[in-house]
Amino acid sequence: MNEARVPRPRTIIGCLLALATAAALVGCETDGPSAGGSTSAGTSPLANPRGTGPGLAPLASSTDRAAARRLIEKVATKGRGPKTGYERSRFGHAWMDTADGVPLARNGCDTRNDLLARDGRELAYRSGSDCVVVALTLDDPYTGTSIEWRKRKAAAVQIDHVVPLSYSWQMGAARWSAEKRRRIANDPLNLLPVDGPSNSSKGDSGPASWLPPNKKIRCSYAVRISQVALAYEMPVTPADKRAMLAQCE
Repeated sequence: MNEARVPRPRTIIGCLLALATAAALVGCETDGPSAGGSTSAGTSPLANPRGTGPGLAPLASSTDRAAARRLIEKVATKGRGPKTGYERSRFGHAWMDTADGVPLARNGCDTRNDLLARDGRELAYRSGSDCVVVALTLDDPYTGTSIEWRKRKAAAVQIDHVVPLSYSWQMGAARWSAEKRRRIANDPLNLLPVDGPSNSSKGDSGPASWLPPNKKIRCSYAVRISQVALAYEMPVTPADKRAMLAQCE
């Protein structure tokens, strides 16, 4: 962490959200003319290619779903490699603030709290802290419900790696540099605060074997997986790609 503290995390995140919303309005971060933008329940993944906007909004129009399929088609495929050697520590310690090369790094606040602040509403912070979130309301994309979260029941909301770290290990991350593994583990593009039980049921599954219970979000979920896969030059399995395309038909 830098010796001189950077601007307050809430200020940084607010600026990023404002920029993401403005970009969505003018279309400068979209993959197509109708890629949408922020809604009360989240941001269109097509309008949020860096993951700095909150949540994950549905893709309902035929134009957006066609753009989604074009993006998914770009993802390479191959079979899963062995899980041999995988450990969470291979991706750096959890929620590190020093994973350079991703948004929100080195802002004086750990990744978990950055993500809670990005996606939560009605935030409350620990007394004396401008970083540690102790309460919020979350519009959970995976279940389509609103969660009133309190830190004393921390597991009720978990930060999901949209592309699980174990999955990425089997799809090539075992051969990546330690720096690249730290990036994917802390990249907002690959992270969503979600309903804890839903995230636990997912484990390290790909979309061929697990999809969010909320059917409205499944095409957006497939797009987000594709965005991560393309950003990190990582394939998915053929079965997972077929499942992803099917969600956007």
